[in-house]
Amino acid sequence: MDPKTRKYLSASAILVGTCVGAGILGIPHITSLSGFFITLFYLVFLGGIILLINLYIGEVVLRTKEKHQLSGYARKYVGKWAEKWMDFALVFGIYAAIVAYLKGVGDSFSFLVTGSASYGIFFGVAFGIFMSSLLWKGTRALKKYEKYGVMIVLLLVSLIFIFFVGKVDYSNFTYFNFSNALLPFGIVLFALESAQAIPEISLVLRKDKSLMKKVIISGSLVSFVIYLIFTFIVIGITGRDAPEIATFALGSIFVTLGIFTMFSAHFSLGNALEENFELDDRFKKFKSWVLVSAVPILIYIFISFFSFFSFTKILSIGGIVSGGIISILSLFIIRGAKGKGELKPEYSVTINWFIIISISFVFIIGVFWEFLIGIIGL
Repeated sequence: MDPKTRKYLSASAILVGTCVGAGILGIPHITSLSGFFITLFYLVFLGGIILLINLYIGEVVLRTKEKHQLSGYARKYVGKWAEKWMDFALVFGIYAAIVAYLKGVGDSFSFLVTGSASYGIFFGVAFGIFMSSLLWKGTRALKKYEKYGVMIVLLLVSLIFIFFVGKVDYSNFTYFNFSNALLPFGIVLFALESAQAIPEISLVLRKDKSLMKKVIISGSLVSFVIYLIFTFIVIGITGRDAPEIATFALGSIFVTLGIFTMFSAHFSLGNALEENFELDDRFKKFKSWVLVSAVPILIYIFISFFSFFSFTKILSIGGIVSGGIISILSLFIIRGAKGKGELKPEYSVTINWFIIISISFVFIIGVFWEFLIGIIGL
């Protein structure tokens, strides 16, 4: 395999690994409450918006000489106020994601070993300690292990489709509950949001920046297909009885798939946050590593004592707070980069006030409504 192809595959694996995480386990449950085609609408609609935003961030990276994470680009092209909000969104969102991964993986291992999720917290903490050792190695370990995790995910999804498609009951797709029509917004946004991976992709591609656009488009399409196939199979088999962690109802191969998706996403997002602390906040490596590794474990242990913080609730909160802020700020970052960037990018995507206002309106309304209905319960 030539070096350029190897870089393309490694970079694509980072995007897919970041995107396909705990969301794959939460989407079927929320789909069972609203309806398959309602969730499909969100996957297509929000997927298109997130793809556009990722292309914008890719262009920002290509226009900039220095290496940053999203907070650094916000400071450079919008201002310090934007950096603070982006910092908050990144830390909050990635912490929410990692806590969800610890809970999801912990409960999954407990289910595999004991037949129930009763010992999930012990397995979750053990998984967090294991991931901390990988995060200490940084981008080098990310390039080495991420592609294998994504390859296993693709293999498992393919096997699931082949062996379970014959058991699908198509009448399960006719269910609609329009009173829950906005419920999938937060979890689907959480599942698709992956802008944090774009600066990591740039580090992997190095001088082959011409591959950036291809990586973003192909990685986004692969992630969409994985979500679609998994949700199709789970809803086709379980209908309105999909559990909160979807894999538990369908056997060991599904549980194993969930573990590998969360492993890949945990690794990629943890590495992105660690680099954000180092590159943009100027923290020492050890301090950054402790913040990314130890703090989420402590948060996970703390919230385990409160029934409010269910698996899907964590995903929803992370999605609506982090995804909304990151997406809106990214629109202003690309606008600033087009005027202040130092380099000529390998591609360029149109941005104007109509796009900025339209996308911002979607996120503001969606976030506001889901916050009232999905979290507060009004």
